[in-house]
Amino acid sequence: MLKKTPRIAQALVNSGALKFGTFKLKSGLTSPFYIDLASLLSSPKDFQCVVDAVADEVRRIMGSRKIDMLATIELKGALILPSVAAKLNLPCLVVRKEAKEYGVTGRIAGGEVKKGDRILFIDDVVTDGKSKLEAIKPLLQLGAKVEAVLVLIDREQGGKQNLEKLGFQFHGLTTILELVQSLARSSRISEEQAKTMLNYIKSQLTTTQHLR
Repeated sequence: MLKKTPRIAQALVNSGALKFGTFKLKSGLTSPFYIDLASLLSSPKDFQCVVDAVADEVRRIMGSRKIDMLATIELKGALILPSVAAKLNLPCLVVRKEAKEYGVTGRIAGGEVKKGDRILFIDDVVTDGKSKLEAIKPLLQLGAKVEAVLVLIDREQGGKQNLEKLGFQFHGLTTILELVQSLARSSRISEEQAKTMLNYIKSQLTTTQHLR
């Protein structure tokens, strides 16, 4: 994991995907930073760096368990999933947040889910894990088995623990703490930005520990 962190950190900063400000997360929490993978689309080199890092981790996971298909939820994970899947020669699908009522209806776009399919679920970040569970549910209802959940960055706000409690194997390419430390060492973010992020991370880690 640590070897991937500097590569991912540089790609996020170079592309502008790591943003500072005040952001409301889907979980309802407020964060002083936000990771927007859509920014990678304007920086092909950094996009490819992230795709390669994810693909490398998928290969590692496939060394110990069979994977038939990759899946994600719209929108951010879907930006990189097809490139990862093509690199690995694996089919992939996207779970819509809501069922489509025209054209090809339902919540699944792309590959067809068959009973017994072994799926690796991929997404950009995890906060509390609720959005991952929302996306995984229709896959399980169709008879698939979600072998593991892989995210680019673990925000360390309970998502890993929540998913593991439900029996899902969790993999994170890096954590937000490792990301900040790497960027601070290479002076890619200011001391003030690093301090802001570290203080936030510390407060979230404390909260997560109290909830265990």
